[in-house]
Amino acid sequence: MLSLKEPTRIRIDGSPITNVFGNIYSTNCGSSMTSSAPPQPGASSSSNAAAGGINPAGEIILECDTEKGEIYVRPVGGPGKPVNLFISSQHATYTLLLKRSDTPADTIVIRDKTPRFARADANAGSPTARTPQHVRALKGMLVAMASDRPPTDVRVEEVNRPIQLWQEAKFSLIRLYEGRGLIGERYILTNVSNQDMVLAEQEFDRERGDVVGVSVENHNLRPGESTTVYVIRRGS
Repeated sequence: MLSLKEPTRIRIDGSPITNVFGNIYSTNCGSSMTSSAPPQPGASSSSNAAAGGINPAGEIILECDTEKGEIYVRPVGGPGKPVNLFISSQHATYTLLLKRSDTPADTIVIRDKTPRFARADANAGSPTARTPQHVRALKGMLVAMASDRPPTDVRVEEVNRPIQLWQEAKFSLIRLYEGRGLIGERYILTNVSNQDMVLAEQEFDRERGDVVGVSVENHNLRPGESTTVYVIRRGS
């Protein structure tokens, strides 16, 4: 929902907003942050708005908080058709359909549940780490780990074994996945403290250097919340 009279705050959980596509009426964000939406019938260019001017056919007023990586939007005019907005981070672009509503100001938080790697390879200088085949193998293993039905060429073992990590966290190895040259580990981490917890992929690396990929589903956990952690390492 997009408030008719108050700015609506939009942010991406765990990532700053890097670009906004839309039919913008005016903005303080500058051309490096904004651009025209993908071509649509009747859509007008937002180049004038991005340059600090006014786009008479624009639908939203956009303001940016670059330090926090957040934006604030307010529709132009009263009730009308929904507003299409495209929000980008370093990892993906999200499509929002914002319905105008006579409601108080609110915050829209985009939480991307799609697993992704924070690091490509622990030994990035090696020739194999840069090959397309190696990257495809990593992505294939991650998809297999996130899927309820992994492919037949990946062997799955149910483990359900608690592992000592931190006093503030309950950490359990749920499943092991074995493919060609790669071993995947799927964990569940629960914040058992009374404080918010912020996670980073680097915390799940290993000193022996065999980890080639780490993905954390949710980087910010309130007390009692859980997240899935995927770790991929080189097999024997």
